[in-house]
Amino acid sequence: MDWRSIKFDWNRARAFLVTAEEGSLSAAARALGMTQPTLGRQVTALEQELDVVLFERIGQRLALTPSGLELLEHVQAMGEAATHVSLTASGQSQNIEGSICITASEIHAAYLLPPIIDKLRRAEPGIDIELIASNSASDLGRREADIAVRSFRPTQPELIAKKIKEVPARLYATTHYLKKIGFPKTAEDLNEADFIGFDKTDMLVKGYNELGLNLTLKNFPIQTESHLVHWELVKQGLGIGIVPEDIGDAEPLVQQALPTLAPIVFPIWLTAHRELKTSRRVRLVFDLLADELS
Repeated sequence: MDWRSIKFDWNRARAFLVTAEEGSLSAAARALGMTQPTLGRQVTALEQELDVVLFERIGQRLALTPSGLELLEHVQAMGEAATHVSLTASGQSQNIEGSICITASEIHAAYLLPPIIDKLRRAEPGIDIELIASNSASDLGRREADIAVRSFRPTQPELIAKKIKEVPARLYATTHYLKKIGFPKTAEDLNEADFIGFDKTDMLVKGYNELGLNLTLKNFPIQTESHLVHWELVKQGLGIGIVPEDIGDAEPLVQQALPTLAPIVFPIWLTAHRELKTSRRVRLVFDLLADELS
């Protein structure tokens, strides 16, 4: 390789890549943990080094110029290579002390993981833990997290996964709300009830109807993307919602809306990048999570 032919700073190329993917300097600065002026100077410096204009401003967002679009594919390849180097190095680490990032859905992060993390911290105080509570799947291949607790099996070949168990989820509501709708005794009694939805699609409706209900989107006058907000709305008596059985049964403010109705069963998968499984720290946390969650 002719190293003298490389006329730009690779750190500035990273600044360009993240800005292009995030769509704004402010979002890119947050992603990289730096100030917006510093990031802006790096992008400007790269434009000067390459003698091209990479972005143009459209309203509040940045749009790639034709030159920026042409360069983006190559810089993305650089980013993938850098991520692979980082993963390989992390995977070879035999140190227990250090940081680890776990991602899980809001419900799992709030109700299942705290006692496990407490046990981990007492056993290995040298491990610092970042917990990402998100209902969107983090990209483990790009190091958005080290370990993921998911309700689906990953398909990416570079990921390894272990199915921990299957969790039944049931319908819950407050006693006051159930009294309001006449304490339903059959599935048909729920057809006029209000349910708390997660989005405006009919996926949840289909799942409920497979259990013998006959619901439409009109049964979902309140929707939220947040599983925790969904659960709070149920506990406040605004309608019927679905949560894992162990969480719902432990909440004194609610009861099962129709105990005779079959549950919806969700799997719990534990996932990590295959190269990270050779890290003692990640292996230790992975195994502890698997034991405790099961």
